[in-house]
Amino acid sequence: MAILSKLFKPTVWNFIALAIMFVGLIIAVIRFIYGLGAVTNLSNTYPWGIWIAFDVLSGVALAAGGFIIAGTVHIFNLREYQPIVKPAVLTAFLGYFLVIVGLIVDLGLPWRIYHPLIYPQVHSAMLEVALCVMFYFTVLFFEFLPNIFERLNWKVATRWIHMFTIPLVIAGIMLSCLHQSSLGSLLLLNKEQLSRLWYTPSLPFNFFMQAVAIGLAMVIFESQMSSRLFNRPPEDKILTSISKGLRNILFIYLIWRVIDLTYNGNWSVLGNSRFETFWFSVEWIVGVLIPVLLLSTNLHKNPTTRFWMATLVIFGIILGRINASLTGMSSYFNQIYIASWEEVTISAAIICAGLLLFQAIVRNLPILEENGDEEESPEPAVVTY
Repeated sequence: MAILSKLFKPTVWNFIALAIMFVGLIIAVIRFIYGLGAVTNLSNTYPWGIWIAFDVLSGVALAAGGFIIAGTVHIFNLREYQPIVKPAVLTAFLGYFLVIVGLIVDLGLPWRIYHPLIYPQVHSAMLEVALCVMFYFTVLFFEFLPNIFERLNWKVATRWIHMFTIPLVIAGIMLSCLHQSSLGSLLLLNKEQLSRLWYTPSLPFNFFMQAVAIGLAMVIFESQMSSRLFNRPPEDKILTSISKGLRNILFIYLIWRVIDLTYNGNWSVLGNSRFETFWFSVEWIVGVLIPVLLLSTNLHKNPTTRFWMATLVIFGIILGRINASLTGMSSYFNQIYIASWEEVTISAAIICAGLLLFQAIVRNLPILEENGDEEESPEPAVVTY
């Protein structure tokens, strides 16, 4: 119990999270012993289920706030956002780590996860996705190292790794931009199967815009949750500014998608499938329209409203990824994919692992110790993604 108390507060919710992780671990063991068919509803029709749609496609997007904050602070030199730098790198690092965990559980032969490096299929979009995950996670690892060095008081190592700040920022931004858009490129292969409510030649750009929106929303969500969990004053000024940026991105994305759907003549399929039309409507009304309207008022200055608006955006983008990879193909196959309880439990276990790891790292490393005074420090700021 003493060890656990050093990692996270012994609350009811944290122990529930541990219980979910334990059940998820048992299911994962069964999956690796008896195969995917033992615990999933995957089939030849739906070889990609909730583990790819949620754990991977959505998980990668949730980590996008990192490269946005990195570029804002270190490339555009907007130092007022410095206090949210370390939490951003932690969120991105954990996000990609859990994406890799989700991939390992989903892969039929997970012990061959390194094969793209040895047997590259140069004409496959999957190769670019695999390489970006590997390389960007490596970059995030090096960006996270200064926190460990600072905790151990390794001043020479900290000073040495700071020398590579800008090159790592640039590499991280490039890899993240490539990766976010290439996930949309994968779905271009589903031209016949995917409903035109989601299929468009601009899917790579759409995925990139979604990543920027959910990345900013995740920064707001994480910052306000951290303030509450660790009894810190909220970064209201910074988060109010970020919420304005989120509003602008959502508005641009909304206008772009309307133009895209109109130009490609895709509005005509609206209503062809009640199931797809319903989830398309929920995605846009809840995840885009309502946040845009509310963020356009002074309500975005209210911490509670701002938090729930960010939550709606996160929900909407995640639903959009699930729609584009699963829901949007239901009418073509005349079959609806429903995840098994085991699949849902493992996804929930991965989320719980992320929440507990975040708490443990924040309680033991100098993640939330930055403030505005650090801008005067002669040391280069720690890079974040």
